[in-house]
Amino acid sequence: MSKKDDKYYKAFVEMVGYSCEAAQLLRNVLSEFKPEELAGCMKEMHDIEHSGDIARHVMTKKLAKEFITPIEREDIMDMSEAIDNVTDKIEDVMIRIYIFNIQEIRDDAKKLADVIVKCCDALKSALQEFHNFRKSKVLHEKIILINQLEEEADVIYTEAVRKIYTEKVDPILMQAWYETFQFLEDCCDACEDVADVIESVMMKNS
Repeated sequence: MSKKDDKYYKAFVEMVGYSCEAAQLLRNVLSEFKPEELAGCMKEMHDIEHSGDIARHVMTKKLAKEFITPIEREDIMDMSEAIDNVTDKIEDVMIRIYIFNIQEIRDDAKKLADVIVKCCDALKSALQEFHNFRKSKVLHEKIILINQLEEEADVIYTEAVRKIYTEKVDPILMQAWYETFQFLEDCCDACEDVADVIESVMMKNS
């Protein structure tokens, strides 16, 4: 593979690196929650998300100037959009916690944050292998791991939502947590969407 081709795969890894950073920050904020520090943490999260946007714009600008690409242009754009969406979804969680003025973090939210970190790490591992997708013997296993983690998040999400209804939580807080849990689960769905793009490229080129 030429260095020219390799830059797209490196760009994907760089972008998912910001997703991993965002996931780590979210987990840290939820595990040691201090409501009075949330506004500052949101600024830090937005800086990470903005860096991911810049990396995507740089890659898109290069793509616009080139006639030959290592995989289809549409796949490159789909991949960059899907990775960017992961970081956006993670930032959305932090925004919801701030908007709803949540003062205490439920254990299930911390569990979901842990899974989000694992999903992003698994995604980064898959994208580091993606350049070799035509010959790789481990890439499919990495995709399966992401799918398994998404299923794990589904189970936690289902039980978490059930708890807020069965524990007779205050109705306003119930709605706040219901939406927050949805946004947490969306992060893992977004990771699976990236895995789906990887799998689609593998199928097209097999």
